[in-house]
Amino acid sequence: MTEQARALVTGAGRGIGAAIARRLASDGLAVVTLDVREGCDIVLDVAQDDFPPLDDVEVCVANAAITTTIAPSHRMTIEQWRRDIDVNLTGAFRTVQACIGGMRERRQGRIVVISSIAALGGLPGQVAYAASKAGLLGMVRTLASENAARGITVNAILPGLVGTEQVLAMPEEVRERALNAAPSGRFVEPEEIAAAVSFLAGPDAAQISGQAIAVDGAASLSQMSLGREGR
Repeated sequence: MTEQARALVTGAGRGIGAAIARRLASDGLAVVTLDVREGCDIVLDVAQDDFPPLDDVEVCVANAAITTTIAPSHRMTIEQWRRDIDVNLTGAFRTVQACIGGMRERRQGRIVVISSIAALGGLPGQVAYAASKAGLLGMVRTLASENAARGITVNAILPGLVGTEQVLAMPEEVRERALNAAPSGRFVEPEEIAAAVSFLAGPDAAQISGQAIAVDGAASLSQMSLGREGR
């Protein structure tokens, strides 16, 4: 990569995206932040707005997502379904597509897509969210296969429940229920997701591509035991 690589982080206005932007900046990258909310370098909706030229981006982190659409499958409206798919899946693809042309020309680049452990186990009440995050895994594997010969790596990170501002603002009863279901006994910290992104964006990950890496405190693993010992 160049002496000071340029990185794009979407959904960088708060939470996981903000933590990723801070970490990559501390790694020495020139970070460009993008969000629908004011205060970032680029303000746009990844699902529908035109992107500015991003051919000089060497590290692309597609993190922007909607997480608040909650409805059982039999009552979810088509508008709710489409919005989650449009932002979480199509928006991620549009972000990558805006950056990957320059990467292919330079024959180097790092792409990290933020999926979710909901892609593996589903998420009752959030079928559109789970479907959008599962779709990202197929996208990542295809992009990795298409671009390996061009020196571009493409990977997905699958967070568990992360202690963002939004999660910590949930009612206490809901937070306690979530913590009781967490094998590690705590929420994942945004900085822990950022650390995984930092590794995948760095030189030591040059041969890691097409992978889905869960950062979830073992939440995506079965906790059932047929023996007498508990966890």
